[in-house]
Amino acid sequence: MKSRYSAYAVGNSKYIMNTTHMLNTDYSEDKKTWEENIQNFMKESNFNALEILEFEDDTPEAYVTFKANIDINGIDSTFTEKSKFIKENEKWLYVNGDFNQENK
Repeated sequence: MKSRYSAYAVGNSKYIMNTTHMLNTDYSEDKKTWEENIQNFMKESNFNALEILEFEDDTPEAYVTFKANIDINGIDSTFTEKSKFIKENEKWLYVNGDFNQENK
């Protein structure tokens, strides 16, 4: 999770794509459009902080609950998510997450 957050923060869309599982709803065979969408999100966002709240390792699945402090187009969009990862070929891939907007 930390590496994906960092990839968003530094604009590494290829890493995001390479660590997204095919079962994820954002996954697309249209790599060009998918990458453009990721890059647009990164340009609109400031990634301020990441806090890991809980980690459950049940190989080949793992769950990470985290709080991400980000601003999107200048608006605080901090959220908490419990993410599911699956390990395939010694590589952790992001499958999905239960997303909860922070109460402000």
